[in-house]
Amino acid sequence: MRHWLLIASFSVLLLTACGSDSGDSAPTPDADNGDTGTPSRYQPELGSSWQWQLKGELDSDYQVDIYDIDLFDTPARQIAELQQQGRRVICYFSAGSYEQWRTDASQFSEAELGSTLAGWEDERWLDITSDNVRAIMSQRIALAAEKGCDAVEPDNVDGYTNNSGFNLSYADQLAFNRFLASEAHQRGLAVGLKNDLEQIVDLVDEFDFAVNEQCFEYNECDYLEPFIAVGKPVLNAEYRATYVNNSEARAALCQQSLALQFSTLILPLDLDNSFRFSCQN
Repeated sequence: MRHWLLIASFSVLLLTACGSDSGDSAPTPDADNGDTGTPSRYQPELGSSWQWQLKGELDSDYQVDIYDIDLFDTPARQIAELQQQGRRVICYFSAGSYEQWRTDASQFSEAELGSTLAGWEDERWLDITSDNVRAIMSQRIALAAEKGCDAVEPDNVDGYTNNSGFNLSYADQLAFNRFLASEAHQRGLAVGLKNDLEQIVDLVDEFDFAVNEQCFEYNECDYLEPFIAVGKPVLNAEYRATYVNNSEARAALCQQSLALQFSTLILPLDLDNSFRFSCQN
């Protein structure tokens, strides 16, 4: 959920405030993969409603199409319960950073750990060219399949644009992200592209949806239009205090989001469900 920053401009319009939740709907049928030999997988629909919570006791009462939750912290039982309620479940994990509290943290070598992530002092960038790092991420995707997740959200997949401590190239990142997509699809899982705006044109065909942070705040939403153009949803989260505290600013944001067919939430940065606004009524 980390984001490289651009100088932003945003014009606030006077409009009515956006709603807090969206209606429930039945899960979208799985995609038909023909005779490829890989399992069929879930394809989220354009305009799907969602809830994103990675910390705290999970609130399962939102009437939404999709829950995006933590892979490690959410038990398979709770994933199954959400699905029994008609929800689809995206399982979050960091693919490009080291988190020392994860159960598989000891499998990384010191040489694979790079610079600290800006704003996240307890995480370090990973050397995504490492075979061992790829093997660990493959295990995480396998865990998602084992737990019954419908999709995965690999985070921090734009290390090449950051001060990672490694000499990562555009091609290195592209290869790693394609690897993640392939690993997910081989296990029958949908996969979302997290941020990584500059590679969307190259990756839109290989990812099933986008998860974006702050494209409205930083005036970057045009980058995401290729997903909408091919009927794949953009799950967007905004954290700016103005959107939280000013109903007119929030309404203006929601008008723009709905015009773009994005699925936008205004959430706390910690994603702890302490508050939630949805642009979908």
